[in-house]
Amino acid sequence: MKPASISDLKKDLMNMSSVEVAELCIRLAKYKKENKELLTYLLYEAEHEETYIENIKKEVDQHFKEINYTNIYFAKKSMRKILRIINKYIRYSGLKQTEVELLIFYCLHLKNAKVSIHTSNALTNLYQRQIEKIKKSLATLHEDLQYDYQDKLEELSSFKHPG
Repeated sequence: MKPASISDLKKDLMNMSSVEVAELCIRLAKYKKENKELLTYLLYEAEHEETYIENIKKEVDQHFKEINYTNIYFAKKSMRKILRIINKYIRYSGLKQTEVELLIFYCLHLKNAKVSIHTSNALTNLYQRQIEKIKKSLATLHEDLQYDYQDKLEELSSFKHPG
């Protein structure tokens, strides 16, 4: 079955009653955890973005505390998992400011991790890719916000691979 285009879905949803749309949303939420999480964000957290970001930061803090640093393989795997979680939350929000804030927070954790990110090319590359994503998103923000985040970004960018 080929899915309908977004514009077709939008047209059909506009012609439905609010009760029918609500029933569709509930049905979507039942089938996939991510749909339920997105719906939760849209209904309860979208209007309180600062609180949403703080809650994500607390969750990320907890995940970093649980990383097994005895083996670089497990540490890398955990760090990539945390990044996937952050990216999922960024997708829910859709705001560039949230993306910049959370990626800077993640990179600060990587930079201060118990294992140096320079012990692994994969971690170094992961870190550098996130810095590039931050720069790209930062360029789309208002000038005042760019200025606010610039110091943090420079602190992260100055962290180069030794040798």
